[in-house]
Amino acid sequence: MKIGIDSFGCGHGKSGIGSYLSSLASQLKNTADCTFELFGSEMDRYTYGAENGLPYSSVKLSDSRLSEDLWHYGCANFFARFHKYDAVLYAAGARRLPLVYTIPGVAVVYDVLSELYEDEILKNRKKRILIGLKNASKVIAASHFIRKDLIKLGIPEEKITVIYNGVNHSEFYPHEILPSTLLDIKPFAVKRPYFIYPSQISSSTKKHVELIKAFTIFKEKTRLEHRLVLTGSEGKVIEDVKRAILDSKYHQDIFITGFFPHESFPLLYAESEGCIFPSVNEGVGLPVLEALASGIPVACSTAGALPEIAGDHAVYFDSDNIEQMADAIERIALETNLRKKLKEGGLEWTKRFSWKKTAEKTIDVLESVCKK
Repeated sequence: MKIGIDSFGCGHGKSGIGSYLSSLASQLKNTADCTFELFGSEMDRYTYGAENGLPYSSVKLSDSRLSEDLWHYGCANFFARFHKYDAVLYAAGARRLPLVYTIPGVAVVYDVLSELYEDEILKNRKKRILIGLKNASKVIAASHFIRKDLIKLGIPEEKITVIYNGVNHSEFYPHEILPSTLLDIKPFAVKRPYFIYPSQISSSTKKHVELIKAFTIFKEKTRLEHRLVLTGSEGKVIEDVKRAILDSKYHQDIFITGFFPHESFPLLYAESEGCIFPSVNEGVGLPVLEALASGIPVACSTAGALPEIAGDHAVYFDSDNIEQMADAIERIALETNLRKKLKEGGLEWTKRFSWKKTAEKTIDVLESVCKK
């Protein structure tokens, strides 16, 4: 069995989907019975799977969504046949897909499609993606929340398999608290204590502005020295977020890092006072899993897949209720017994999530479409 893995649409490793593909590929090994080959942009030759020795086939295209879309509509099936793939895993299945398949295709959906294509301008693109998903042999949803969304959009229920993301326990685990108040993580230096919100500043549904307001109330009420660190690539709502920071009385305690190197995240998590995650349309919630595995308390939204991902091991709030969010921040900052309970419960909970399990279940799905 030879499996092609499509890396187009994965943000060159600088997105949640890119992190997913990197982690998945790290668990794949070529054997006599099953081989894997990644393909995509030449600039991603060493982005995914290189450390694992997986081969990579480059496709010469301009780095644009339009050219990649057209390639998937007109050339992807020819490419798959030429490379003699028995099946293809489309890692960014909500973004890059053929319309029809001559080689079995498995699409991974990492996004909440209802939100991703809510703009009226993107209606036709959404239609094409849905055609591709309906024609795929199988669809892998990263959570039951995404699965429900896909069913509402008309994807046949029997085609969808839920496979959760794993968490890399060799990277994300409790660290010894460093003695210095200044945490030097190249290329940044962060003064402790601080809370972290690891998410792209890409949409109003990420609720950065509401978090800044809640943090301001928390600071006003407690007078604690805590800071708020916002990590993630800057998107279309960045100006609104910057304006909200400037409007805060405590703007000097709120920091935007921009894109943060993946290799620096484990220490940034582990040395923080907690992870605050107010996003309301999160389909995966991987940062929440990573925070729990790092042994830090988590406060997050009751919306999206977050309750499914964090279970009983987080403090929940309504992201539109600023006072409630501020109370949640205060609780994980000051309630010692609660912090201890969340840390211990979170560490035990995350033992069930591993990239090895994710890879094994994904291979099972791929084998099932090859046998048809």
